[in-house]
Amino acid sequence: MFWWFILISDLLIPITIIIAGKILYSRPPKNINALAGYRTVRSMKNMDTWVFANRHCGKIWQKSGLIMLLPTVLAHLPFYRSNDDIIGTISLIVIAVQLVVMVASIFLTEKSLKDTFDDEGNRK
Repeated sequence: MFWWFILISDLLIPITIIIAGKILYSRPPKNINALAGYRTVRSMKNMDTWVFANRHCGKIWQKSGLIMLLPTVLAHLPFYRSNDDIIGTISLIVIAVQLVVMVASIFLTEKSLKDTFDDEGNRK
């Protein structure tokens, strides 16, 4: 029972970023704000950078979330009948990897912003 709970819990991150990515890509926040959307100094320069950053990050999240689904399940399968401590440890490792992937999306989006826009937010 614990194994199923942990598997479903570990699938929440990829599923959530798939859904959030779809929303950011298809409907980026209409206004630059400090509460919702991809918020960095570079992305909040103007509406062009704002929409670009949100869509770019949304695309990365959709792809990475889909890619993470299968490895998340595969990482848990060998430990189906293991004790709770081992299942918990595997879960922590899976979550750490998922979080690294999420943080990597920031670096990829910032690089794309830097490659597309100058320091004032104008397209190159």
